[in-house]
Order: sequence, then C-alpha cells, then structure tokens
Amino acid sequence: ALDGVAVNLGAARLSMLLVLKAIVLSATLVWLAVLIGSMSSHWIQNSADLTPSLKVLVSKLIKISLIGLAIAVALSATGIDLTALTIFSGAVGVGIGFGLQKVVSNFISGIIILLDKSIKPGDTITLGETFGAIRDLRSRFVSVITRDGKEYLIPNEDFISQQVVNWSFSSEYVRIEVNFGTSYDSDPHEVARIAVEAAKTIPRVASAHALPVCWMTAFGSSSLDFKLRFWISDPSNGLTNVRGQVLMALWDAFKAAGISIPFPHREIIMKTPVEVVDSLQRSEEMRRGRQSAS
Repeated sequence: ALDGVAVNLGAARLSMLLVLKAIVLSATLVWLAVLIGSMSSHWIQNSADLTPSLKVLVSKLIKISLIGLAIAVALSATGIDLTALTIFSGAVGVGIGFGLQKVVSNFISGIIILLDKSIKPGDTITLGETFGAIRDLRSRFVSVITRDGKEYLIPNEDFISQQVVNWSFSSEYVRIEVNFGTSYDSDPHEVARIAVEAAKTIPRVASAHALPVCWMTAFGSSSLDFKLRFWISDPSNGLTNVRGQVLMALWDAFKAAGISIPFPHREIIMKTPVEVVDSLQRSEEMRRGRQSAS
C-alpha cells in the first residue's frame, strides 16, 4: 500500500515506502555518525599536539563530514537517485538566502574564528558590555561566562563585526590603572613611594613581571592627582576586586603615614562683609519691631 503512494520527479519515482526506508536508514546512520564523531572529538580533545581552536575546528569538520556521508549513503542505499533531488536546489538556495541567512553567517563566522585563532576556550574577553571567560565555541554561538555566573550565548557573527578585547590573546599580563588624590600639604615624592610599596603588598600584583609605578598627573582643584599603574597575570579572576584591594592598601598606608585624602571644597570670600552685617542687623531689628507691635 505504501509503495502505491508515489510521486514522479522526472524519470525518478518516489514512493512513501521508499521515503520511510530512507528516513529510518538515515536516522540510524546519522546516529552512528554522531557517535563516531563524539568518540573522535574525545580523542582529539586529549591530543597534546593541537591548539584548543584547532581541536574545536577538526572536531566540527569530522562531525559534519560524517553526518553528510551518512545521509548520502542512506539515500543511495534505498535506491533514491540523488540527481533527482536537484529540482529542489533552487528552493533550497532561496531558503538559505532568506530564512537561514543568519544561521549560515554565524556558521561561517565560527569557522573563521577557529581558523584565525583570535579566541579560544579559556580566554578572557570583553565584547561590548560583556566581560568574561570563553567556555565553549559552537557552530552558531560562543558561550561566555561572566564573573557573576551569567552565561551569555553570543552569536559568532558579533565576534567578526564588532571590536573584541582579548585580555589573554598573546599574554596573560594586563596593566591596570588606579587614580587617586592627596592634599596639597603632602610631599608628592613620598606619596608616590608609599603608593608603590602599598601596591606591592597585594598578592595578585605581578611585581616580578614589572614593578608598580606612580606618577603625579595634575594639580587638581582640591588635591594633587596621581596615577598608579601595576600589572596582574590573572585577568580571568576579575579586575574590580584587585582595584579595590589596591585602593584599600593605599588608604591604610596613607592613614599610617598621616597623608590625608581631601574631598572637593570651595572657599567663599565676601568682598563687602560690612554691608552684609548691616543688612542682617536691619533684618533683626525689623523682626523685633514686628514682635513688639503685636
């Protein structure tokens, strides 16, 4: 009965029975292809001769090739002439051009990312407002984990079209700046020395790579302005926390040395103090006069 339900595509005849056979055989072979691909991926991930990006690329190419081969073998084994399916090529092309445009774009962008090795699992990146570590590279998106535990699935296309800051692309070392000010009563030479020594006490500051430096940058309206620069080797552990640790160390060191950190203030000079006093006195006399009249 199933063989009696059929459509003719040119010289080829596709029956319902033939289609069901093709589906069952394709599903079986695709399952085997995915299983073999997963085993191959596990072996590739354990290889020490490949970079992380190359491991991901080779694994994906093997899976795609195996799945494509499984479908082709299944269709050929069921007797379906693959040349008869060329009639659908125009419709498929239109579908890819419109409905699957973003999918194809992200897939191609993912291959480009893997080939140029611009990012890899474990890298610390900043993309727009997102700062975190790359967890996984997928065919459509990149998984990024932030410091607060959120996992962002960012389309591959964004890594091609937007500016990406890779904090660990060529080196794990990152320089951080901290701005602060002290009162005009303090000695700027002593302030710079104390700031450098305070930064050295923070365990995450990579003093072995490069010593912290401190420069006076401006004569501010209320303070002497300084900039403290230091290096860290673990940006994936966060930037705000190490800045906070350095600021706390500066506070403690300045407090121990008697160096004050001023707050903005304004000085008002009265040019005609006598007139102001006279006006206040007249106001007070008028108030007393109203009270006595009542």
